[in-house]
Amino acid sequence: MLNSPCLGRHAQRTLRHQGFLNVTQRRGLAAPASGSFQYQTGDTKGVKFASRDLAGPTTTLGLVSRAGTRYQPFPGLTEGLERFAFRTTDRRSTLRITREIELLGAEQYTEHTRESLIIGAKFLRDDLPYFVELLAEMATQTQYPGYLFHEEIEGIIDMSKKKHLADTAAMALNSVHALAFHRGLGAPLTPASNIPVNKYLSSESIYEFSRNAYSKANFAIVANGAEHQELTKWVNEFFGDAELPQGAPLKSEQSKYHGGEERISHASPKNSVVLAFPGSSSYTGGFYKPEIAVLTTLLGGQTSIKWSPGFSLLSKATANFPAANVQTKSAIYSDAGLLYVLITGSSGDVAGAASEAVKTIKGIAEGGQIGQELFAKAKALAKFRELEHGQNIKAGIELTGAGLTQQGKPYQLDETAKAIDGVTEAQVKKAAKEILDYKASVSAVGDLHVLPFADELGLKV
Repeated sequence: MLNSPCLGRHAQRTLRHQGFLNVTQRRGLAAPASGSFQYQTGDTKGVKFASRDLAGPTTTLGLVSRAGTRYQPFPGLTEGLERFAFRTTDRRSTLRITREIELLGAEQYTEHTRESLIIGAKFLRDDLPYFVELLAEMATQTQYPGYLFHEEIEGIIDMSKKKHLADTAAMALNSVHALAFHRGLGAPLTPASNIPVNKYLSSESIYEFSRNAYSKANFAIVANGAEHQELTKWVNEFFGDAELPQGAPLKSEQSKYHGGEERISHASPKNSVVLAFPGSSSYTGGFYKPEIAVLTTLLGGQTSIKWSPGFSLLSKATANFPAANVQTKSAIYSDAGLLYVLITGSSGDVAGAASEAVKTIKGIAEGGQIGQELFAKAKALAKFRELEHGQNIKAGIELTGAGLTQQGKPYQLDETAKAIDGVTEAQVKKAAKEILDYKASVSAVGDLHVLPFADELGLKV
């Protein structure tokens, strides 16, 4: 008979062995389990839709309209239209809609980006017919009474502006987009001034904007976790014969990159500096550059591994500035993109980290040795983030809907991952050199006595 110590050691060896087998089995299943992110698409009487049947008992459904801030004819219309979602229609009151969604155990959400307005819901799979009908009702029968705008919507928009003005990072990002693109993509996500909003925004102007936003040419229905035949059936029933507004397609001029510098004084202890350069469009756009995704992860700044400072160049270059938070992002749009480094924290450390960030980018552009292992890590992380983005249901709905409304095809993430696989070190160095050939877009928000000017960092604006 085994004594207790021997039994304990035997049990540990057995558990370790079983654990190894489990890991091995999981690794063996990884390839087929990874599946495809491909969407099936359709069109019924001009209404575009797409679906991806993810295994599970729940569904996420969204109406994605080409009505982001880029396409609004006047300031504040996109946010105003978003605030009228899930409110009184010709058939149901706001209270009835709320109670029905609660009884179904579902959730609804709304959001807007620079290019899209998304109205969606998450619910049990069997409730798909109800929510397709509800989205059709909101697109065709929403009421826009003046009293609701003045009593509720106006106050919500005002609170949104105050929240924006208290966030130095959001202010810097809005500023840098305006510097980079001027109009169109340069329009702020949230209005920061009362004067233009009060001049242009009303229940009547929001109603007129809705007639374009919800016309067939400007929106798509996207579902995750729904059978394509089922979605086709219900979209055909509820949208096929619906009296959709006969609005014109919402258009914007081709984005053109400009560059420049803006400095905004702010009393917040959280200072923000954004260094931005021309980036890559989305995959469905005509200016897609997979090397920008790899350059983004190579620069990095924030670690993805706990208890490790990370492998990225900026995490190492800014190690002496612990009070600065550094992250590199690639903002993709239908016809343009913006690669930017966002630095937040105390003014002194933000200034020091910004200087190191510029030196790092110039080092890559001048042909500095990246290293095979470092490049492989950056490339693997870029691919992972792209595929992880595909697993994010809301992101998939937004990108797919935007692709359908703007280019007539869904955003297929499998294809972007393959494109990243083909990126070489030489392409990344070339991309770094090319972005420095343009004027930079630099925005500083906070203590302007300490935060650096663009020319002090060695950037041309």
